[in-house]
Amino acid sequence: MIPRILIVSDKSDARSQGLATRLGQRGAFVATAPLAAIAFDTGSASGLAIPGFDGGLPDAVIVRSIAAGSFEAITRRLGVLHALGRLSVPVWNSAQAIERCVDKSMTTFLLENAGLPTPTTFCVEGFSAAEEIAKRELPRTPLVLKPLFGAQGRGIRLIRELADLPPPEEVNDVYYLQHYVPRAGPPFRDFRVFVCAGKAVAMMSRRGEDWITNVNRGAAPEQVSAQSEAELAKLAVAAAAAVGADFAGVDIIPASDGALLVLEVNSMPAWSGLQSVVAVNIADAIADALLKSLADNAGAASTVRPHRFVAPANS
Repeated sequence: MIPRILIVSDKSDARSQGLATRLGQRGAFVATAPLAAIAFDTGSASGLAIPGFDGGLPDAVIVRSIAAGSFEAITRRLGVLHALGRLSVPVWNSAQAIERCVDKSMTTFLLENAGLPTPTTFCVEGFSAAEEIAKRELPRTPLVLKPLFGAQGRGIRLIRELADLPPPEEVNDVYYLQHYVPRAGPPFRDFRVFVCAGKAVAMMSRRGEDWITNVNRGAAPEQVSAQSEAELAKLAVAAAAAVGADFAGVDIIPASDGALLVLEVNSMPAWSGLQSVVAVNIADAIADALLKSLADNAGAASTVRPHRFVAPANS
């Protein structure tokens, strides 16, 4: 039976195209659609209308990206992913995992709850609450202010004194404040580890003159020394498991004393920079892991869809 895979992406980028190609080479039927194009439709058998599937359902879904939108639009799109999960369609990553990773405060909570090393973090609403934290913590350490929802290093600020705290309107009245991790530099370094199906399949070091070491901000991707691989892999796999991610890009920072701390878990990671310094093809790794997961489950009982109430016939 030919597996039917839906790739959710709001743009046709090289990574989504490469993933579709790799799945196709393995015999899968692949369709790509943005979440905005998938409709709730109570007239269909599943309750969803998905482009390319003629009223049916895919065997699995890979979420590459979710476009920005209004609160209502994002809620509806995540609702589609929740609905697919409810219909027993494997979704990599699930709506719940994406929600956990997009919200940095929840990611940090889950990392800490799992016993993983992560910087001391506070997330509060209101300037007065943030100011109280800053007054208490700044005598000991600078703080890093991050957007609660954000990626690729955008909007990150270093808070060294109370005057550095931005007004509420600049942060939507939510202050995510984290202890700054002192480290050697410049140049500064951190690590990105790509985890898929419970395994660390690739990793890189990022080196930059800026303390925010994202590749899109000019940091250079480099290979990781062999002696660091085992510890980085162990931390990254545990971090992905803590948020329930099937695949993820895990950011890990080395402190000046050598300790490794998990900063973030990205549920919709890019990998062009990482791919440039590793031998493994990351699209191959995702395709192989997903199809293996489907094959492993194929011998089990046929998928059971949630029971739908059928009204009794009129007597």
